[in-house]
Amino acid sequence: MNNCIFCKIITGEFDSHCIYEDELFKVILDKFPASKGHALILTKAHYENVYELGEKETEALGKVMTKMSKLLTEKLGCDGLNVLQSNGADAGQVIFHYHMHLIPRYKDDGIVMKWVAEGSSDGMFEEVLERLGL
Repeated sequence: MNNCIFCKIITGEFDSHCIYEDELFKVILDKFPASKGHALILTKAHYENVYELGEKETEALGKVMTKMSKLLTEKLGCDGLNVLQSNGADAGQVIFHYHMHLIPRYKDDGIVMKWVAEGSSDGMFEEVLERLGL
C-alpha cells in the first residue's frame, strides 16, 4: 500500500524502534505512546483489519502477543498491561493496517480507558443468541 505508514515502517522507508521481528510481524515502540513502553504489533503483510488477517498471521498472533506482553511486563516492571485492537473507524481505528497495541500500565499513570456500559434490555441476550444461530 503506497500511502500506508505501517507498510513504510515494515519496508524500512520510515524509521522505527523495533523490539521484535519475525517473518510475519514487526513489533515497534509507538511513536506517540500512551505510556512508557507502549508497543505496536504490526503485520508485515498489509491487512486492513482483523477480518482480513491471513491464516498464518491469525495462528501466530497469540504467541507474539503473549511473548511481547511478558517481555514488556518483566523488563519495564509495569503493574499491568492493556491489549487493544480496533477494527473500523467507528471502533476507533485510525491507521487502516492491522496492528495491536500493548500498553504497559503503571500505578497512578492517569490513563483512562473507559466506556459506558449500556446494560441489558429485556430480550437482548436472547436476540443476540438467535442472531448468532445459537
